[in-house]
Amino acid sequence: MKKKIRIEYPLNPASAPVIWAAVSTPSGLQSWFADGVSKNGKRYTFRWGKSEYRYADVTNTRNESFIRFHWCDDDEPKSYFEFKILYNELTNDHLLEITDFTEPEEEEDTINLWDSQIDVLKRVCGL
Repeated sequence: MKKKIRIEYPLNPASAPVIWAAVSTPSGLQSWFADGVSKNGKRYTFRWGKSEYRYADVTNTRNESFIRFHWCDDDEPKSYFEFKILYNELTNDHLLEITDFTEPEEEEDTINLWDSQIDVLKRVCGL
């Protein structure tokens, strides 16, 4: 059984449209998440290197708020990965909350991978 993890990344002084484009569009995801990304309806195709492909379906979304994907090859129907944009009115900062599911023994590796990917996102988007 996979474990649900949530990680929050501050993205001040980022604007929601910049973050949203980076996590919800093929070109945005390709800039930091995968080497190639395409979309056909609700199905996204992610490519790493020349031969590694994975497919994910968008299972839920709210414009400029969150997008939830389910890996098509994941046997656990309730698992997903999600990008959610949160706004703190007190500090005027944006947060990117990532929800993912991982094997309990791989939790630290999964968090480290997201940390690394978000570093790339911040560099690419100038956040």
